[in-house]
Amino acid sequence: MKHIELLAPAGDPEKLKIAIRYGADAVYFGGKEFSLRAGAGGFTTEEIRECTAYAHERGVRCHMTLNIYAHNEDLQPLQEYLETISDIPIDAFIVSDPAVIQLLREHFPEAELHLSTQANTTNYLSARFWYDMGIRRLVLARELSLEEIGQIRQQIPEDMELEAFAHGAMCISYSGRCLLSNFMTGRDANRGACAHPCRYKYRLEEEKRPGEYWPVEEDDRGTYIFNSNDLCMLDHIGDLAKAGVTSLKIEGRMKSIFYIAHVIGAYRKAIDAYEAGQDFDPAWMEEMMKASHRNFTTGFYYHQPGAEDQNYSSSAYSRDYAFVGLVRSYDPESGLAVVEQRNKMVLGDEIEVFGPGNAGFSQKISEMYDEEGEAIEAAPHPQQILKMKMDHPVDTDWILRRRQN
Repeated sequence: MKHIELLAPAGDPEKLKIAIRYGADAVYFGGKEFSLRAGAGGFTTEEIRECTAYAHERGVRCHMTLNIYAHNEDLQPLQEYLETISDIPIDAFIVSDPAVIQLLREHFPEAELHLSTQANTTNYLSARFWYDMGIRRLVLARELSLEEIGQIRQQIPEDMELEAFAHGAMCISYSGRCLLSNFMTGRDANRGACAHPCRYKYRLEEEKRPGEYWPVEEDDRGTYIFNSNDLCMLDHIGDLAKAGVTSLKIEGRMKSIFYIAHVIGAYRKAIDAYEAGQDFDPAWMEEMMKASHRNFTTGFYYHQPGAEDQNYSSSAYSRDYAFVGLVRSYDPESGLAVVEQRNKMVLGDEIEVFGPGNAGFSQKISEMYDEEGEAIEAAPHPQQILKMKMDHPVDTDWILRRRQN
């Protein structure tokens, strides 16, 4: 059995480091341009260089997204950009446009190329075509069933890998090939600027067709007719592996480090348990759901999605817990942790503390001190640095959360 890779999103350097800390085998990120998550900010060239070195020191692979569909005006800037990153040992490039593939072949002849889900690979003949073009991993279209994935696996060369989305937001269009954002806002989803109009509120009105009824559910706020639940395959790792998937991709370069820590931590435990022949622990799902999330679906993997996979009432997230602090260091002699505040905390708050691979613990905040060592009763300032008494030992990058009222 091949090792199952856990591939984590990294919207910025801090998210990359948290993803690695909580168990990612590989991370994917984009630069400031030419990636399909412009809203995630992207990495500068120097950040790519530094973060690639950081990841490689820890045995983690780095995949870079260059998966826009380029217009003529993009080609020269892209060539110039490739020159600026030519000395960085990026492990793989995620691509979709044949023009981008050609330019990468010219600038990085030995580069490992992964075909983005944007390329809509849904059958084994397409997979073979891309193999002949030098692609060695397919990021499969979300619209495939496990049965179809298994058929593709049987019909492609052994050294071609399959990557599939295991968790995160679903798109209303085939593998994200959507024109709705461009039409409504002028922001092109296929060039990294999607405005996510599938999450907007809509009302359906047809004044010239009386008596013609449309099957749209709504309330007095409108209807979210395009709004999907989020994908979650945490408790189905074995089925993905048996279908031939060797890399599980987590969507979410625009998510917070709080989200990344919970989701990557849970999938790390589930993958390790599967590979060790152990049973799935429902506690991992409960833990993961303490991060903000929508309702979950298994997407297309087991059946064609229906009404139960859509959310017609709201595009809001469930947020039962607040991210209140991040541990920066810990002194075992004093039991004090240096904490970076992320939401207001006060003495007496009941908090939960957890870290990579650790079930964590609950405690009351009994002591807090500012940077000068003065006792304080509250930490109200964004990213305020403070010291806090911990009931049990903690470590760097452990997370503090508080249940919302």
